[in-house]
Amino acid sequence: MGKRIHFIPILVLIAFVSLVGSMAATVVSSRGTRVGFYSTTCPQVEAIVRATVKSHFRLDSTVAPGLLRMHFHDCFVRGCDASVLLVGPSTERTALPNLSLNGFTVINDVKSRLERACPGVVSCADILALAARDSVVLTKGVSWAVPTGRRDGRVSLALEANNALPNVNDTIQTQRKLFKSKGLNIQDLVTLVGAHTIGTTACSVFKYRLYNFSTTTRSGADPAMNPSFVHQLRTLCPKNGEGSPNVGLDISTPNQFDTSFFSNLRNGRGVLESDQKLWNDPSTRAFVRRFLLKGSLGLNFDLEFGKSMVKMSNIHVKTGTRGEIRKICTMVN
Repeated sequence: MGKRIHFIPILVLIAFVSLVGSMAATVVSSRGTRVGFYSTTCPQVEAIVRATVKSHFRLDSTVAPGLLRMHFHDCFVRGCDASVLLVGPSTERTALPNLSLNGFTVINDVKSRLERACPGVVSCADILALAARDSVVLTKGVSWAVPTGRRDGRVSLALEANNALPNVNDTIQTQRKLFKSKGLNIQDLVTLVGAHTIGTTACSVFKYRLYNFSTTTRSGADPAMNPSFVHQLRTLCPKNGEGSPNVGLDISTPNQFDTSFFSNLRNGRGVLESDQKLWNDPSTRAFVRRFLLKGSLGLNFDLEFGKSMVKMSNIHVKTGTRGEIRKICTMVN
């Protein structure tokens, strides 16, 4: 089994601020979610989620990339139905890619507060979508309006998670095929992987790139990597050292939501092999370049990230009478 991507990866609606803020307020999903879904049933929902996530973030900043990654891992398995939160034998949480997920305590705390304020109203799936957005804001990203109205699923299988999530050595073709199966295009792929601008991954996840990756280079390192970056990572991850130390996926500004992740790819400083391939493949390199360009030819990463997150957060959602509203996020009713 291959090593798995740490998507801090990867997600929610669009960073529509100031000029585009009023546009975001009118966004309605064709899949049944909409902005303001709880406006009459639980008008304080977003304030409660925001305040709770912020209080946890002040104590442990790693919950921000953790919640963002958790939302991605939820949506790519059975859709955005909070199945990743369920506890039990052979649930998604026990799958290899999910063993290092972080932020469950935050979601449980939010749910407890919302049950006191609005019993039986707000789904765990919506909490996760809102918390992922707030995590981006707390790391200096731009806010966006989040469509809500998801309901929670009742099935969670580790086998599905093991098979549905990206691998750190996936080719671009494989990544594109996976994202396409979820209704996401090439730009969505590059944009959502850009969530790696925050968060960390363990040395054990990418160490294979540093020592015995290639027979075509004297160093044995992945030739796609900048030699000085290889030296930097070898210092952080010695060949015979432990595999647990964590390294920022964006080595430049690991705690700030910005475009330096894409600059790193351009300079051969992508930590994960699958990330670096975004620059090496012409089909994805075009979008990496546009995120680094200013003016009319460029793409606004904050804005596009929000758009792609909205698309992702509507993958196979349960609405109406499908699913349920869990009383406790870790178990079905």
